[in-house]
Amino acid sequence: MLAGYAYHLTHRCHDQEWLLKLAGDRDEYRTRLRRALRGSGVSLLNYCITRNHVHLLATARDPEAIPGLMQRVQGEHAECYNRRHDRTGAFWDGRYHCTMVESGRHLWNCATYIDLNMVRAGAVAHPRMWRWCGFDELSGRRSRYRLLDRDLAAEYLAGGSGGVTGSEYEEAVNAALARGGLAREPAWTESIGVGSQAFVDGIAGQVRDRVRLEIVESPHGQWTVREEAAAYGRGGPRPGKVQDRVRRPSLCERGASKATKVPQDYR
Repeated sequence: MLAGYAYHLTHRCHDQEWLLKLAGDRDEYRTRLRRALRGSGVSLLNYCITRNHVHLLATARDPEAIPGLMQRVQGEHAECYNRRHDRTGAFWDGRYHCTMVESGRHLWNCATYIDLNMVRAGAVAHPRMWRWCGFDELSGRRSRYRLLDRDLAAEYLAGGSGGVTGSEYEEAVNAALARGGLAREPAWTESIGVGSQAFVDGIAGQVRDRVRLEIVESPHGQWTVREEAAAYGRGGPRPGKVQDRVRRPSLCERGASKATKVPQDYR
C-alpha cells in the first residue's frame, strides 16, 4: 500500500465506442459521480467526461476509498446506460488505469492536460466550452453543484505552499493553448507515477518487488516510472506506440492511496 499521492484515473468505454456521445449520458455520469463522492472519503481535484472515456484526478485518506468509488460509479452508470438504451454487454473496457502524480507543477500539468482533452479532440476551442470538465470550478467560474474540492485542489496545485487562484489557473490553461500545447502525452495514462526524479525513484523503491519497472526522463525535466513494455501484453507495444488498453490491475486498484482531509459535502 502506497501513501502520499494524488491519482490520475482514466477509464475507456468498451472498444473505444462513443458510449458517452450524448449530453444526457454525460450528465447522468456526472450526477452519479457527484452523489457517490458524498461521504466516500475521496476528494476530486479535476475531471473530464469525454465521448469515449473519463479522466478523474483524485485523492483519498482511506486506501480502499478510490477503488470503492470507481466500482460504485462505473458499475451504476454501466447498468443505467444499458437499461436506458436497451443494451447488453460491457460498458467499460476492462479496468481503469491509475497514475500517481506529484503535487506542484507536475499536478498542475496533469490538471491542465485533463481540461484540454476536448480541445485536443477538436470538439471545442476552449475548455470553458465543454461543461463536463473541471475547468469552470478550478477557474472560479462555477460555485454551484460542484464536484471538486476546490480548496484542496488549490493546495495541491501549489505544492503545499499557499494556494492557486482561479485566475492563475485560467492563465495557465490559456498559456498552454497559446503555445499549442495540445499533443497527447502518454505519460499521464500509461505510467505508474509522474513527477521529479526523486518522486519516481521513491515510487520505484516501494513497488519494485511487485512489478518490473523502467524510469524515463522527458526533455522538460519530467520523470515517469512505468511497468516494462512486456508487462502490457504479448511482446509489448512497439517503440513510440501508444498503448490504448490497460491489461492488468493498476497499483491503485491494488490498494494505493493518499492521506488527505475528508472532502467537503458536495451540494
